[in-house]
Amino acid sequence: MDVTRFGHAAVLVEVAGARILLDPGNFSTAATFELTDLDAIVVTHQHPDHLDRERVGPLLAANPSARLLAEPETAATLEGWESTAGDATYEIGGATLTGVGSRHAEILPTIPRVGNVGMLVTAPGEPTLFHPGDTYEYRPEDVDILALPLSAPWAKLSETVEFARAIAPRTAFPIHDCTVSEAGYGIYWMQLQNHAGIDDLQRLPQDGALNL
Repeated sequence: MDVTRFGHAAVLVEVAGARILLDPGNFSTAATFELTDLDAIVVTHQHPDHLDRERVGPLLAANPSARLLAEPETAATLEGWESTAGDATYEIGGATLTGVGSRHAEILPTIPRVGNVGMLVTAPGEPTLFHPGDTYEYRPEDVDILALPLSAPWAKLSETVEFARAIAPRTAFPIHDCTVSEAGYGIYWMQLQNHAGIDDLQRLPQDGALNL
């Protein structure tokens, strides 16, 4: 499995002959929207840092055969996209995507919670990757690689650590980290190193990559 970050929450997973892009949002790098030969594009929820509606058009045009998957509230606003759901599976080449959860984390009690369906990516003989979108609420079992949201208006560091410990992956790397200042990033990362209990914690930059 090859995993490449494309800024903030955007992650390209290449496994079992499939190229799967998750969450191409407005904090994603320009290179995100120049990708080709994608087999699926997946959006966990409607917020613009996970779906850049202004830049996604050329990406879709360059990948006319890609399967387009989004959580139901998002899919309802997009033409040609399929709705995802918790526990539903989607076959993409030799890989299987499985939806996880149904709702976004609470930002404030006065802000309605939108839909959020995270994704497990699996393939025979390969590690299992989990991209949760924007929530720590749902904790699937047997996750090998965790795309770990590092900071958000809905999160605090103690919750990040507790979520990482509950998932207990072999490997984790940060996503959702464009909201952290350069000065503050090391504070978050040090606490994860000291308390998350993850042996292989990879501090990938916005364009970093892993081969697992």
